[in-house]
Amino acid sequence: MTELRAPGAGLTALPAVADGVRLIDLAWNRLTELPARIGELSALEELRLDGNLLTCLPPLPSSLRALHADGNRLTSLPPCPPSLESLFVYGNALERLPARLGPLRHLAAGGNGLEEVPDEVWRLAGLESLNLAENRLTHVPGAIGGLARLRMLDLGHNAIKVIPAEIGELGLTDYLYLSDNGFTHVPASIGRLSGLAYLNLTDNRLTELPSSIGDMAALKELRLYNNRLTTLPPSIGRLGELRELHLQGNHLTALPPLPASLRVLDLRNNHLARLPETIGGLTRLVHLDLRDNRLRELPGALLALTALEKLDLRWNKLDGDPPELRALESRGCVVLR
Repeated sequence: MTELRAPGAGLTALPAVADGVRLIDLAWNRLTELPARIGELSALEELRLDGNLLTCLPPLPSSLRALHADGNRLTSLPPCPPSLESLFVYGNALERLPARLGPLRHLAAGGNGLEEVPDEVWRLAGLESLNLAENRLTHVPGAIGGLARLRMLDLGHNAIKVIPAEIGELGLTDYLYLSDNGFTHVPASIGRLSGLAYLNLTDNRLTELPSSIGDMAALKELRLYNNRLTTLPPSIGRLGELRELHLQGNHLTALPPLPASLRVLDLRNNHLARLPETIGGLTRLVHLDLRDNRLRELPGALLALTALEKLDLRWNKLDGDPPELRALESRGCVVLR
């Protein structure tokens, strides 16, 4: 038998295991410990232990390539096997990571309360995904720029006050989460992430964005809510692939021309007293949220939004019954006011 699969089986102990087993899946059981025999399984390549009650692990076999141990109670880890490529230990109680991590391609160590990570993390040249969210990190060194193969990076929900300029040297394509850290500035080098699809800068203290953000040509979703933005750079209109723009909870008083590619535009809880006529250029827009602004009138350009399915105008102070709203409703758009 080369595989042992018993996820969610209510196990409290490791069942009998053949010497030649290559995969063990015991996720979502009630294991509190593993025997030392695990380290003797010289053919074992993948070990899945997510959602158990483990507080520690025995030495692991040198053959191991992937360890999945999210959602346990681990306070420490044994040395990483020299062939380990994937280490998933999200949502434990780790005080530190091993000093030697091996040739990792994927590392997820978020939700542990880590105050620092080994310097080796920033030297893992083959790393493709890195999740250190929900820790207590205060600093990211410029050495992060050496992670040339990184596609996904999550540093959200830490206490990082400065984003190093070297972040622009990464080859990120999938996503970059920097939410809930408290920084006040985004380096202009972020514009060099021209292949990035998703950027989350929410819940920080940004008062402005660099104009280079308009160079992020592949961006499809941009989340900026709960910052202190008063304006947006005109360059944002160059984001020709942007589908969703989330700006809730800022201090915006005006809008520049926005990308015609937008499907979702969230402007809730800002200080907008009027909408520009350029809003009519958003002919692909499906959902427009304008709740809790300072609008008293609406531009006729709203009628150009031929794809609009929902318009939310609650908690504004509109004068009378704008004819634009009746026209939108007559063609099937849901209008909330």
